[in-house]
Amino acid sequence: MDAFSIREAVPGDEGAILGFIRELAEYEKLLDDVVATEADLNQALFEEGAVAYSLIAEVDGLPVAFALYFFNFSTFAGRKGIYLEDVYVKPEYRGKGIVSALLRKLAQIAVAEECARFEWSALDWNQPAIDVYTGIGAKPMDEWTVFRLDGEALRKFAEFGKS
Repeated sequence: MDAFSIREAVPGDEGAILGFIRELAEYEKLLDDVVATEADLNQALFEEGAVAYSLIAEVDGLPVAFALYFFNFSTFAGRKGIYLEDVYVKPEYRGKGIVSALLRKLAQIAVAEECARFEWSALDWNQPAIDVYTGIGAKPMDEWTVFRLDGEALRKFAEFGKS
């Protein structure tokens, strides 16, 4: 395999990013949950008030992987952090160090931005990903449970608060 390079996503990458999101969702058996569009990604990543960022890994100019992240805030540390929302490598390019390189680039961004933390989640059954993450020194946060309000439950709860 030829060497890969990592770059920041730019306008025009929305189609590739959405393709990666769909491939990841299919791998996670969540494809029906993907409702994002290229326009959504353009707004979130590149328009004024952008809320997220993405890195693209390429081989010979062809996008083969991505990482999508945003900045959050730690009240305990009193500083921002990076949250990695998604990372995905096309199957034929796995095992080549691309995920580790993307994670290292994000760690470098976190250090340069004086972030207190760099965090992400992994599905409990995704042992290959867990092995990579623990292999770079990341610690699972087993004592925490992720909670989510979305869709109708989010709307109902928001409306309930009006009464």
